[in-house]
Amino acid sequence: MGFPSDIEIAQKNEMLHVSKIASKLGIAEDDLEMYGKYKAKLPLSLIDETKIANSNLILVTALTPTPAGEGKTTTSIGLTEGLNKIGKKTIVVLREPSLGPVFGIKGGAAGGGYAQVVPMEDINLHFTGDFSAIEKANNLLAALIDNNIQNKQNNLGLDPRTIVWKRVMDMNDRSLRDIVIGLGGTGNGVPRQDGFNITPASEVMAILCMSQNFEDLKEKLGNIFVGFTFDKKPIYARDLKAENGMAILLRDAIKPNLVQTLEENPAIIHGGPFANIAQGTNTIIATKMGLSLADYVVTEAGFGADLGAEKFLDIKCVAGNLKPKALVLVATIRALRHHGGAKKEEYNTPSTERVGKGFENLEKHIENCKKFGLNPVVAINAFPSDSNEEVALIQEKCAKMGVKAVVSEGFAKGGAGMTNLAQAVVDEVAAGKNNFTPLYNWSLPIKDKIERIAKEIYGADGVDYSKQALTDLKKIETLGLQHLPVCMAKTQKSFSDNENLIGRPTGFRVTVREFEFAAGAGFVIPIFGNMMRMPGLPEHPASEGMTIDNNGKIAGLS
Repeated sequence: MGFPSDIEIAQKNEMLHVSKIASKLGIAEDDLEMYGKYKAKLPLSLIDETKIANSNLILVTALTPTPAGEGKTTTSIGLTEGLNKIGKKTIVVLREPSLGPVFGIKGGAAGGGYAQVVPMEDINLHFTGDFSAIEKANNLLAALIDNNIQNKQNNLGLDPRTIVWKRVMDMNDRSLRDIVIGLGGTGNGVPRQDGFNITPASEVMAILCMSQNFEDLKEKLGNIFVGFTFDKKPIYARDLKAENGMAILLRDAIKPNLVQTLEENPAIIHGGPFANIAQGTNTIIATKMGLSLADYVVTEAGFGADLGAEKFLDIKCVAGNLKPKALVLVATIRALRHHGGAKKEEYNTPSTERVGKGFENLEKHIENCKKFGLNPVVAINAFPSDSNEEVALIQEKCAKMGVKAVVSEGFAKGGAGMTNLAQAVVDEVAAGKNNFTPLYNWSLPIKDKIERIAKEIYGADGVDYSKQALTDLKKIETLGLQHLPVCMAKTQKSFSDNENLIGRPTGFRVTVREFEFAAGAGFVIPIFGNMMRMPGLPEHPASEGMTIDNNGKIAGLS
């Protein structure tokens, strides 16, 4: 009999009532807003700024991933189990999954094997309704924009050709990327080109994750840029008096969600922005909640360290005044073989030669982490095809760089397979040598910030700009947004903007095709290549393999 599926493991697990999970954190049952027996919202009053500095924030990131991903969430959950096993009061703080990937190709985001958060089905599906609330708040603004254009009185004079705000829905649906709305006569509005993004790509999602409190949320919502009037005046959501209505829809969504791991340890799951066109990490509020309630907080940032970790450290940590004490860099031997030249069908074939060549990618990520003042612990996420010789080679090469590499077996063994990694992280924190420093100062010119990341983190020789990008940059400067950090949007498959340049490419330049900006969330988005805000479904979507029986039991969800 083979290894059980993720959903089979999750369904066999007997969960504690969420009030008992809360009691482990000293939270009274009366402070919980229950969503059934196993999920609850936490009030923002539990955040205690005086406790945050004394807690230990641990960031989990990864080397440049293969398309299947390298197991950051599984490692984050497993590390939390391991830390609790060695007596450290620890919470994992994660993002919420998006329905698009769940029913598309990637699957869920609740961990895997014996390192999962539960109730797995709920977390991967509608959960506590946060994504729905974000979708409705986003689409309220869209409706207010078109209503303003339609009405002759109270009309702001918006030029429909300049409107950048799109509607969203949490599903992969390529047919909605570019559409025309308002057809069918004057009663149905003014015809104009529009489109849909997927909900995690909404600026409302990014704002929720960057907000410090409810007042800050309202201010950021009001700062959303909508478009220009016919006489070139910028229009923001506050000009449409949209911020309070949008905030009302987010009244509950702003509160973090408490669930549990398979080993009955607390887990906070909140927010879910993409890591290519947004910051790719959970909310500042959830992270601070975790730091207020536990001695150790494990969190992750999306994609490879050149994207998720860089944004976590340069944007989220600076905005939230957060200071990570340790960083875990997840690697798989499968990915190292890939970066060493192995084809997909050869990912599970042992080869010290390919692993040795592929180590160049991991080496660059280790160097990058050190540029932030953080000496990483490498977690080798174990697969059955790993050979002892390949593991020993990685550990030897990491040791030469002053970095400990530990085999991570959370998927197969849960917390019991993660105690060595947990101890290595505790030792790194206790050594007290890490001193987090951002890569750049937000006050630098935008081009300088981009060049610093491209050269220092990607290893590029320089940055080129298209004509469109230079025009966009002038608009950003005219709007007074040049002081914002940059949220780089590029492929996660390479350090470069060319996904085919694997390993550690050299002698390349990157090109900014265009800029977007999130005036509300507070960052400028340089776009390299063709980034997708509304994915499509694959030829055989994951939904085809899912079933639900007469008792509501789900199978095939992963």
